[in-house]
Amino acid sequence: MFVTIINIIAPVFIVIGAGYLAVKSKLMSDDMVDGLNRFVVLFAIPCLLFNATSTLDLGAAYSWRVLISFYTGAALNFVIVTTLAIKLFHRPPGEAVAIGFGALFSNLLLLGLSISERAYGVESLDPAYAIISLHAPFCYLLGITAMEFMGARGPTVLGTAHIIVKAMFRNSLMIGLGLGFAVNLSGLALPDVAQSAVDMISRAALPAALFGLGGVLTRYVVSDTIYEAGMVSSLSLILHPTIAYGLCLLLEVPETTTRSVVLLAAMAPGVNAYLFAAMYNKALNTAASAVILGTSFSVITISIWLWILG
Repeated sequence: MFVTIINIIAPVFIVIGAGYLAVKSKLMSDDMVDGLNRFVVLFAIPCLLFNATSTLDLGAAYSWRVLISFYTGAALNFVIVTTLAIKLFHRPPGEAVAIGFGALFSNLLLLGLSISERAYGVESLDPAYAIISLHAPFCYLLGITAMEFMGARGPTVLGTAHIIVKAMFRNSLMIGLGLGFAVNLSGLALPDVAQSAVDMISRAALPAALFGLGGVLTRYVVSDTIYEAGMVSSLSLILHPTIAYGLCLLLEVPETTTRSVVLLAAMAPGVNAYLFAAMYNKALNTAASAVILGTSFSVITISIWLWILG
């Protein structure tokens, strides 16, 4: 079992480490990493999401039991971390929400898909794609609403709504998802030549994204807010998957689907945690530290969850 888990986990983090070392050793510049990440975000990941959603069994994938199991844990994590940031670390409400967002937004696209596919195969990814399609809208809506409720300075409510809607329609990932759903619901199919091109680009998505993630992590440092970042990381890696696991058992989610849901919930905070903090210019150091710590410690915690899940 131990060897199997290492074979699942190690390649993913070796690719991340390779990207990290490539930038640290000056083999690649920041501009090169930015170019790679633009390719990933603008082309490769949208093609991957298009392929997934265009063939997704929508009725089976969008199970209310699956979505409740994952997102209840995410929302509770957010509320708990935000509350602890206020009560335990005496952070102002706006900063507390920014810190809580790190426990809400997991790295599903890069770490989640890569590890789930290696652990349980491509056939296990349907619930993952259903969760991912709602992830950014759910997290940003909850985070921004909490910011507004806490009285943090930011755009007006109408201005915020306009920004979100505009961003969704211009976001390449959402466009990939939307086009995939359009093909799925219409019953149409791409010409073989076009589909082959999409397949080629989508195969590059995850390895390129992991390598780029490693390069981006060189820009962040673990700051003097390590205790707060440790709290965010710990609850993201332990509490969220524990809640998801319990709800999956309670709601009688099938075992194979439970594995996928819990494994996704066990992912580290994503880079969007830092982007959300930057959007409000609050608790940026804690958000960056949480991404670094969470990604580092997830090597251990994901291995444990794989052992528990089988």
